[in-house]
Amino acid sequence: MTVFYSAHGATKVVSRVRFEIDGRQDISSEMTELGVSRALVLTTPEQAVQGEELLESLGVNGVGIYSKAVMHTPVDVTQHAVAFARRLNADCLVAIGGGSTVGLAKAIAYHTDLRQIVLPTTYAGSEATPILGQTENGAKTTLRSERVLPEAIVYDAKLITGLPVSMTVTSGLNAMAHAVEALYAQDANRLSRELALSGFKAFAEGLPALVDTPSSLKLREDTLFGAWLCGTVLGQVGMALHHKLCHVLGGTLNLPHAQTHAIILPHATAFNEVGIPETLEPLAQLLGSQTAGGGLFDLSKRLGAPTSLKSVGVSEDDLQKAADAAVENPYWNPRPVTREGIRELLQNAYEGQRPTSGSTT
Repeated sequence: MTVFYSAHGATKVVSRVRFEIDGRQDISSEMTELGVSRALVLTTPEQAVQGEELLESLGVNGVGIYSKAVMHTPVDVTQHAVAFARRLNADCLVAIGGGSTVGLAKAIAYHTDLRQIVLPTTYAGSEATPILGQTENGAKTTLRSERVLPEAIVYDAKLITGLPVSMTVTSGLNAMAHAVEALYAQDANRLSRELALSGFKAFAEGLPALVDTPSSLKLREDTLFGAWLCGTVLGQVGMALHHKLCHVLGGTLNLPHAQTHAIILPHATAFNEVGIPETLEPLAQLLGSQTAGGGLFDLSKRLGAPTSLKSVGVSEDDLQKAADAAVENPYWNPRPVTREGIRELLQNAYEGQRPTSGSTT
């Protein structure tokens, strides 16, 4: 089945979204739709073989491959990739991969305004947002711009059936984090809340089933749709404490992106649940738990996701530095953020303790 969605901005169609089994085999039609003919394929080093296969399928429409995308979109890698794209006279980017590759495509587009066609292979959801996160000198910053939103997204469930179960779980929890923050965003509205709840439900129901049957195309397509919902809603509203902490930890300690989101999500949720229990109650109900934070922790543990910062290489000495950075230029948050409160949150996340929603630090 092929499903198309499009969203119109003030000056251009900012996204054409296609859900199609084997859609990866028909990228040239997307290029024709966009009026481009010289594609630079982007991947991580680990997915270079997929990139080469895609480049071959493009025939004369493919001009080269750049397979140096890495986590957190370092500015120096972007600069190198921009120069490479210009040398090849590319007029569009075809990114196949997860958040690292999509991030690089968005960063290149920000500097060149090249059209983007994205084929996601994880549930990161960043392909559906006008948000770019990038790192320089050990710090991660974000920006919003229509220039970075891909013009076309092709969701092909076959591309994601081989995603290892462990990455399926953490990537799915990363997507759920977008939905959680959208529920209590400062600029949340009825539409954003409905999108968030639908995306969250797709993973709350789909992830446990995928652990048992990871090759199911139906489950993969359903959860890819959830990823699009979660990414889309994140692009419509502001981010809060959860993303601030993950940006700090990822940028300063170079932690794995999806795993960091999976670990922090229950704790950031529980922190905010103290002040807005009624807002997060629908999540607790979907999880079959008395609290949203506790329910997310239980889900993570049941799915075999990492539940402690210690397990991904964080030292206890890193916690104070992270707490200090988190309260500098903080994102808006529904509950006041204090250094002591964040330090307590991070300590619990470091130790992998099941969070409660009763702390008022």
